[in-house]
Amino acid sequence: MQGRELRGELDAFLAEAERELKAFRRDLHMHPELAFAEYRTTKLIAARLTAAGLFPSILPRGTGLICEVGSGDGPLIALRADIDALPLQDEKDAPYRSTVPGACHACGHDVHTTILLGTALFLAQQADAGLLPGRVRLIFQPAEELPGGALEVMAHGGITGVDRIFGLHCDPRVDVGQVGLKSGPITSACDKLAIRVSGPGGHTARPHLTADLVFALAKILTELPAALSRRVDPRSSLSLVWGRVEAGTAANAIPDEGVAEGTVRCLDENAWHSAPDLIKALLESVAAPYGIEATMEYTRGVPPVVNDDACVQMFAEAAARALGDGSVVPTQQSLGGEDFAWYLESIPGAFARLGTRSPESGVTYDIHQGTFDVDERAIAIGVRLMTNTALTALFGQVTEPGSVPLAQHA
Repeated sequence: MQGRELRGELDAFLAEAERELKAFRRDLHMHPELAFAEYRTTKLIAARLTAAGLFPSILPRGTGLICEVGSGDGPLIALRADIDALPLQDEKDAPYRSTVPGACHACGHDVHTTILLGTALFLAQQADAGLLPGRVRLIFQPAEELPGGALEVMAHGGITGVDRIFGLHCDPRVDVGQVGLKSGPITSACDKLAIRVSGPGGHTARPHLTADLVFALAKILTELPAALSRRVDPRSSLSLVWGRVEAGTAANAIPDEGVAEGTVRCLDENAWHSAPDLIKALLESVAAPYGIEATMEYTRGVPPVVNDDACVQMFAEAAARALGDGSVVPTQQSLGGEDFAWYLESIPGAFARLGTRSPESGVTYDIHQGTFDVDERAIAIGVRLMTNTALTALFGQVTEPGSVPLAQHA
């Protein structure tokens, strides 16, 4: 389909559907549901897709669903949205503020979900008209914030047979109407680390008769991050930062146990994979001289999201067609985590940042804050972007990388 024809059809579709989509987003915003508890959200999505003649399949837990549009033996492209909310209090003064105490769509997942729903409804019309040269799999994923929802989708065949996958995330630092793109890593890994130390305690007057546990723990706190920085390529930005330390209850007593907890963040996928074994070896070497026992509990988060170059180019060309020149802007790699990364360890794909800031207001509502909100014009813009991206991938309409400026070319 030619770009001009598609734009006209999208204009007509959104003229009728935009009010419904806005109302759908506000309904989700008023009724947020946390990870793996998105039962109402799932039922609402499934009901609207069914009404459009589609056949959604709800995941076994009862939250999240998968639905395909189109038929035939052509390419299979996946589009993903996350549907869960955050355990935060909604602090906005808005008619659609959360009605659920302690739960809030403070990360824009209600917007992601609504955009994918709108994209599904338009693509269903295209499929009915015989205009899709393949299939589009819609993934309404639960539990991104846990994380774990992506693994749940994958465990039940959610990306089986998929050629490419695309997703987006609201970005309150980018103006509405713009899309932030970057080839290569666009988010980071973030894991949790807990270290427990133990040894014979005693009186502070006789540290030589004990394992001076607090001193040893202090050495671990300072020397482990320092040693880590010398064992990994600095371009990987593998860092360990402590957030909690606890040991002892009295000034004149050496305790027999202590704990330190922190986070490990990393920009590079290879360094992330090697981090647990490296940290364990360094911990043992630092603790050994002090006669204490040190154990480590390492909790994996998610790997970095690493965008495929060709898929980013498809996003860029789709944005240029759908939103016009100047709509693609550079974006930096974030230190935040995103479980879309799990899909990209198996299949090529790309993750975009959708501008949600109102340039007229001059106000930035940061994500993961109770005051977060979006310029709702981003919904229609997201539908245009995801629709054009899916069709670009299906038709293979992409030129050589670099034809549309991306972050690394800026």
